[in-house]
Amino acid sequence: MYKLTDEIALVQSLDFFTPIVDDPRTFGMITSANALSDIYAMGARPLTALNIVAYPQDSLPKEVVGEILAGGLAKLHEAGVLLLGGHTIDDAELKFGMAVTGIVHPDKIVTNAGAAGQDVIVLTKPIGTGIINTAGKAEMADSAHLDAASQAMILLNRTASELALRHNVHAITDVTGFGLAGHLAEMVIASDVGVELDVSAVPVLEGTRKYAEMGLVPGGTHRNKEFYSCRFVGQEDFSPVDIDIICDAQTSGGLLIALPQKDAQALVSELHSEGETGAVIARVVEEPRGKIILKP
Repeated sequence: MYKLTDEIALVQSLDFFTPIVDDPRTFGMITSANALSDIYAMGARPLTALNIVAYPQDSLPKEVVGEILAGGLAKLHEAGVLLLGGHTIDDAELKFGMAVTGIVHPDKIVTNAGAAGQDVIVLTKPIGTGIINTAGKAEMADSAHLDAASQAMILLNRTASELALRHNVHAITDVTGFGLAGHLAEMVIASDVGVELDVSAVPVLEGTRKYAEMGLVPGGTHRNKEFYSCRFVGQEDFSPVDIDIICDAQTSGGLLIALPQKDAQALVSELHSEGETGAVIARVVEEPRGKIILKP
């Protein structure tokens, strides 16, 4: 963030990665939604974007690259964001992403550090995309499960952010590579509080548990579990599959929003009225600080 005036602060973010789905246009849409997510998580409005493209120009048809860029542009148009240009290089492995710039009033910036004692936490997208995409790469996933995961990933966090900002929001973060548990841990550490996570209340994409039980879990999920398990209280009451799911590395996941119970109930109702996911999954507690108490 960079404060320009007493009324305007710039918010800038950058993200890019290798393909996680087979369809080029869908990959472009997911990448665009993912890049915009950090701006929405700060309570800001994205304005402009720059493409970042790396691909093997001698082996990958330009038509494929064109489809990726078209998918990314479509999501930018949906978000009301202007594409200003970008940069392309020859590389052995395909990569696509964006640098995004947005604006926010300096007094209205939302971070992951404001969750307070009596708050509850709302999640705005189901989890499980990492596990389902891993099953897809192994050609063991049902097409309906893959489609549902793709639809979740291409959904912009714009509506969730705009609705949240109408309420008394204390903290927001988006759920991406560190998984639900990792980003929840970041929020409680930054806020110097603890949290009780109602594991059964977490919305999970259909098929996720089945594939996790088959061992189709991405490496990033295993790394998340290894790194964040020290933050768990009550892990012994859950199966390894339960832990894999809450640690599953997400791409373009939803928002975690900390706010008072009354506001949370209204927000969930508003999200549902817009056809989006909204569920209260956790309650902030003062102790133990920096810990996630797992509740069945």
